Amino acid sequence: MVIRFALAKGRVAKKAIELLIDLGYVFEDYSEKSRKLIFTDTTGAIEFFLVKSPDVPTYVEKGAADIGIVGKDVLLEHPAQVYEMLNLNIGRCKMCVAGFENQPVPYGKKMVVGTKYPVIAKDYFHAKNQSVDIIKINGSVELAPLIGLADCIVDIVESGSTLKENGLSVLAEICDISSRLIVNQVSLKTKREMIDPIIKAFENQL
Repeated sequence: MVIRFALAKGRVAKKAIELLIDLGYVFEDYSEKSRKLIFTDTTGAIEFFLVKSPDVPTYVEKGAADIGIVGKDVLLEHPAQVYEMLNLNIGRCKMCVAGFENQPVPYGKKMVVGTKYPVIAKDYFHAKNQSVDIIKINGSVELAPLIGLADCIVDIVESGSTLKENGLSVLAEICDISSRLIVNQVSLKTKREMIDPIIKAFENQL
């Protein structure tokens, strides 16, 4: 029986693979430059594959992967029927509302919000009974208030240096973000004797 991981490409996958190697799994055919899609450890007990982060919850929910490692932002933006088992504290940052410091968010008036995370933004402002128009933007979100496309933005903030360089600042913090270990609901029942030790081992590495 194999436990299959779906890992979000990039920094999350790199750190997750380091954790798997630290746990003693050996992936002889893995390298960052490899074009292979699936990697198996030398015991044949663990496999992993790399996908774009929004696809990780889907692979796990549908049972194509038993375990996934992906950011909390993705889980909030793309809800899936999976078990969130562990906070791995990889890539810690915050989801924030940002804009011009001298132009506070005009609560009470309908406002325009630019974001890569329309679900998170909508849920946040609706919880505050704030009427908003959400504009989905795929990159350089900080540009939206600078050119008058939006009153403010909702985005992930790490150091805040990009905001500062563009004359913007954090106006409100929505939630903490970091990578989470998620598990397929059926796998947790049928492969529990294999999955529980893996989760425990990850927990001990933190």
